[in-house]
Amino acid sequence: MPEQHIYDVAVIGCGPAGLSAAINVKVRNRDVIVLGAEVCSPPLDKAPRIDNYLGFAGIPGAMLRDKFLEHATSMGIEIRRNKVAAVIPDGDVFFITTREETILAQTVVMATGTPYRPRLKGEEEFLGRGLSYCATCDGPLYRGKDIVIIAHSPEAEIEANYMAEICRQVYFVPLFGEPQNLEEKVQVVPGQPTRVAGDNKVTSLHLEDKILTVDGVFIVGAETPPERLFPGIEMKDNHIKVDRNMQTSIPGLFAAGDCVGPPYQVAKSVGEGQVAGLSAAKFVVARRSQKGQAKI
Repeated sequence: MPEQHIYDVAVIGCGPAGLSAAINVKVRNRDVIVLGAEVCSPPLDKAPRIDNYLGFAGIPGAMLRDKFLEHATSMGIEIRRNKVAAVIPDGDVFFITTREETILAQTVVMATGTPYRPRLKGEEEFLGRGLSYCATCDGPLYRGKDIVIIAHSPEAEIEANYMAEICRQVYFVPLFGEPQNLEEKVQVVPGQPTRVAGDNKVTSLHLEDKILTVDGVFIVGAETPPERLFPGIEMKDNHIKVDRNMQTSIPGLFAAGDCVGPPYQVAKSVGEGQVAGLSAAKFVVARRSQKGQAKI
């Protein structure tokens, strides 16, 4: 069986910071892959007009985002629409798990946008005690039980259909619009969630006009909390803490863009992405040099 390919750099996020990082890694002749959502940079995609990005006065956000993507793909940069569930460092390699596969890389650049902030009363309290952000990861724990999925984007439909195969009852609360691809067993429940409730574990989800009695609550399709992706990463004011080289508290793990703090602007994200990409490429070269010296 052939050995699995190990990328020099994996970039998580295909917004301005992530694509800038990937382009600068590629310029340094390093092997890079980008892992992103179905819609790269939703905030930029929805912006009707950008007036403060140098050289592109008054450009629609979606058009600017498309130019970034065209630049990256023209350089042969691979972009996979895979949602990352976790990143685990193991020696000189990071294991990046997605729903579809596990990807290996020597370094990682995180560019996932604004960090997710708990929105529901009880969300932080019940995290790991009946509340999760990944049905694929924690779903088997709820086999034969009743669960509810709070869906922030259409990708949650895939998770709901998966859970319908193993759970007794799956409720689906769509916060993004009308669901299109749900199995018949999944029960759609319109409404706005207000709080998660229970004793030692989750027992119910409260909406504005009803209460769902469940064993588990899954919040899917929102921004993934950095602590969830990278256990042990150091945070500051709910953002990833980095130095001037965009290095995080974990060696070989870099971060850039909105996830490291304000201002939440395209120009700032592109600049930080450049620094993170160059720093990641430099890290790979330095590590290889050290290994080469060790063999002499």
